[in-house]
Amino acid sequence: MSEPRSAPTVLQMVLGRRLQVLRSNAGLTAQDVGKRLRQAHTTITRMERAEVTLKWATVKVLLEIYGVENDEAAEFLDLTDQANKPGWWQGYRDALPDWFAVHVSLENSATRMRGYEPHVVPGLLQTADYARDVLRLGLPRVEPDELDRRVALRMERQALLTRHDPPELWIIMDETVLRRPVGEPEVMQAQVDRLIEATDLPNVTLQVLEFTAGLHPGAFGPFTVFRFPMQDFPDVVCIDSLSSARYSEEPLEVALHREVIDRMSAQALPMERTRNFLVGIRKELDS
Repeated sequence: MSEPRSAPTVLQMVLGRRLQVLRSNAGLTAQDVGKRLRQAHTTITRMERAEVTLKWATVKVLLEIYGVENDEAAEFLDLTDQANKPGWWQGYRDALPDWFAVHVSLENSATRMRGYEPHVVPGLLQTADYARDVLRLGLPRVEPDELDRRVALRMERQALLTRHDPPELWIIMDETVLRRPVGEPEVMQAQVDRLIEATDLPNVTLQVLEFTAGLHPGAFGPFTVFRFPMQDFPDVVCIDSLSSARYSEEPLEVALHREVIDRMSAQALPMERTRNFLVGIRKELDS
């Protein structure tokens, strides 16, 4: 009935949630629906969790079972068609781990992203040469062709910052990111130039957290909080590790990370002083 795929789009996640709500409002369990469809109840729950592709015909039957009116059902089915269109990033499946495909899907649908980066420049603001050096260090066994593909993917992701409806990107970077050299001197020079240019984008906020700010609540690792335009889809926090990431929409965990980044923002340099700080770092790199 439904086929698994590497990572759902945000719209698939939203529709899966809506199906769960419709089933619950209809007073039906997944077992009840599974019996009507002569399918395992796990098929129903996997659809609701966006773990499998939503098949148009199956969704149509589900909406009939749940008593959804014609106009609402037609709108839902139109959204199902849209949700099943592959994201541009699926063309990079050869160089895109499943766990990171989720990240790319989230950032393409988010209206706001707030994140902290203690180690390297965030991928959405990296130059190609900087990205290549960072990826090579993190993937020491990667083949040259795959490295090229991963760099290309990272560069294509950045297009969302200048599209016609760009998300708001608010990044707090530790001073360490700017003090620790990556690659040859010209790589860091170009990378700092890129950051200075990014401060001119109306949808980008950069803040540097100086060493003098002392210990702060986000010191334990990088994370990003995503916000979306759909009212029935909650904020999601992505917590990065060396070779994977954990995604959570649990309200208390998301609220904790929002509080942490608010406190860090108050400790970090404001935007204009951050730009001046970056200009100072750029001058040091020339000396």
